[in-house]
Amino acid sequence: MELSQRTLKRWRQANGAVAEDQRPQAERVVQPHQLTHAEEAAILDTCNEREYQSLPPSQIVPRLADKGLYLASESSFYRVLKKYQQVNHRGRMKPPRKVPEPTSFTATGPNQVWSWDISYCPSEVRGQHWYLYLIMDIYSRKIVAWEIHESESGELAKKLID
Repeated sequence: MELSQRTLKRWRQANGAVAEDQRPQAERVVQPHQLTHAEEAAILDTCNEREYQSLPPSQIVPRLADKGLYLASESSFYRVLKKYQQVNHRGRMKPPRKVPEPTSFTATGPNQVWSWDISYCPSEVRGQHWYLYLIMDIYSRKIVAWEIHESESGELAKKLID
């Protein structure tokens, strides 16, 4: 047995008895109420039936209960699905997607990184407004270029940047 003296000392309780092996790879005693392989197979078969394949366990268990069937608790359903790597997105909603972190740029001096923006500028005359096209140095925050136009378009922005 590959146990260090320190591990054995830590496991000893006040009365001198050795506590249960806490290592993850240790063999565990089979619990009396643990699901059998047949019960796990029944849960998997039920979850993969056409009627339930797009539903999460939180909806499968009540529907089975309405039919007078009880296989296991909702948490047991999740535990079995996780064990067999079937805890996927179920349902009509789109699965959550990972949103990439926005890129950030750092400047250690002037004229290294510029930022540009188009801002809506209302006027005192109702219905009249302008668009401010602006290029700014992010290090010094000085305005590099700017123009004001009556419309917003990619062509005008391209002309300012060029």
